[in-house]
Amino acid sequence: MKQTLEQEYKQAKRKSAKPMLWVSMVSMTMMFMGLTSAYVVSRKRSDWVSFDLPAAFYTSTVLIVLSSITFLLAKYFIKKENQKLTTIFLISTLVLGVGFVFFQFQGFGELMQTGLYFTGENSTVKSSFIYGITLAHIVHILAGIVVLIVVLYNQVTKKYSTSNYLGLELGAIFWHFVDILWIYLFLFFYLVR
Repeated sequence: MKQTLEQEYKQAKRKSAKPMLWVSMVSMTMMFMGLTSAYVVSRKRSDWVSFDLPAAFYTSTVLIVLSSITFLLAKYFIKKENQKLTTIFLISTLVLGVGFVFFQFQGFGELMQTGLYFTGENSTVKSSFIYGITLAHIVHILAGIVVLIVVLYNQVTKKYSTSNYLGLELGAIFWHFVDILWIYLFLFFYLVR
């Protein structure tokens, strides 16, 4: 009886995991849509100053795209029961994710070197939006890095197999979401000046 209840609980948990993740991603999407809408409206202000994106943002974009590819490969190899390659690609995803955050902060440094700050007399409306929206995204990437660490730990401790990799799959969905979100933000900043 006890085992049946445990199995039912695990099955119910598995059924609700993906819908809960999708609901949270929809709410995050709404938040970023609101922020980018405010950016568009603020462009009409007389004190709007346009400038190019920092070069480090281009590098971070390449890293985040590569990290999505490595996570896809990790998921592919867990389905093929190749534990070693799954682990290697998860580690690669983690390293690329940390590299993304590093280059985001490098980008902030480039903005500061040109005299553009988040707040204060050397800030502009556009620079404040770019810092604020990018920092909000970095918070989500850091959450993704925590998820990656948990997924990697579970992989190393052999909790995933071809028939049981829900945690890895959920981590991949979230990671791809924050990757796509950054690509949207990057293209938005690049095209909407």
